[in-house]
Amino acid sequence: MGDARERELNNILKAYNMLLYFSGSMIMYEPNEECILDFFSNDILKTLPVKSSNPRFIKAASQLRNICEDKTLCLKVIQDDYRRLFADNSHALVPVYESFYIGKTVPKTETHYENVTEFFESYGWHSKQRGRKADDHLGTEILFLTALTDKLITFDDSVCRTEMKKEIRRFLENHIFAWVPEWSEMIQAYSNTMCYKSIATLILACSEDIYRLCDSNENKQIYPDAFRN
Repeated sequence: MGDARERELNNILKAYNMLLYFSGSMIMYEPNEECILDFFSNDILKTLPVKSSNPRFIKAASQLRNICEDKTLCLKVIQDDYRRLFADNSHALVPVYESFYIGKTVPKTETHYENVTEFFESYGWHSKQRGRKADDHLGTEILFLTALTDKLITFDDSVCRTEMKKEIRRFLENHIFAWVPEWSEMIQAYSNTMCYKSIATLILACSEDIYRLCDSNENKQIYPDAFRN
């Protein structure tokens, strides 16, 4: 891939990171009025910064157009849904921690399994929420994913870029894809709002797209036609 296409890839990854920052914050923290007004009332998420041919991304974009129609009720309804879904106790309808799901899909006894904290520490990274939110909280894992893609964007050297793309794909394979699909399905079943259904779909769609964008062979076939900002 030439320098011009790598620069375009960087711009596309920045757009995906913006979506992930938003989605991760909506999972990590109970939404407040400023968040709702900025992202929903002003229709920022109804005109997404990137387009994709991924059917799941297209579904997320469609879902996002159908939330917060009644602005006066929007904040309370979304806050109530957040508390139902993600309460920090045994009453959470949809736990938001990898450890709740991982044994079902990737047994911890398998030799290739790497604890997510070990992955973080291999990069000298830790969340500012450490001590308040566990390392395997989805919001934390999303922040780490954006940190990896931010690091990729800063590299000019082709060898470093290639290796970082491999690491991004490895993190997605070993962690995000090991449990977020099941988590997303549970959100679709139990969420009372289109808000969290769309966010769950968006997180998985963005992760899938970043995974493909970091595959050199795949990039040659579909980039930039399927991914354009």
